[in-house]
Amino acid sequence: MVVIPAHVREQLAEHARAEEPNEACGLIVLREGVAERYERGRNALQSPYRFELEVDPEVWFLEDDGYQLAVFHSHPETEAKPSRTDLANVGLWTQRPYLIYSVARDELRAYTIEGDHWAALELSEA
Repeated sequence: MVVIPAHVREQLAEHARAEEPNEACGLIVLREGVAERYERGRNALQSPYRFELEVDPEVWFLEDDGYQLAVFHSHPETEAKPSRTDLANVGLWTQRPYLIYSVARDELRAYTIEGDHWAALELSEA
């Protein structure tokens, strides 16, 4: 289960709307499955169909302090589920929380991805 408090969810939605028509991306900082904050990233591709996450390099070191990082990105017009592009480009996010926000549907969902398969994670607001 991943818990996204209302204030973090609003930051995700706000970032996604601000980046339209392109995909937004960033990292959610979790402690024991609960989001403590959102670190806004930059989509280096500036594309409505895919993303390449750029984030302050210091954020990656949070894992050394016991935090878990979950990737976040938006789908401006489609539903909040992994696309073929997401599956093909999952990279280091294999088996880690992978959150997608659909701007068009105002919907946030969480998944794990491995190879060509994805599984929904339970998502809750605390």
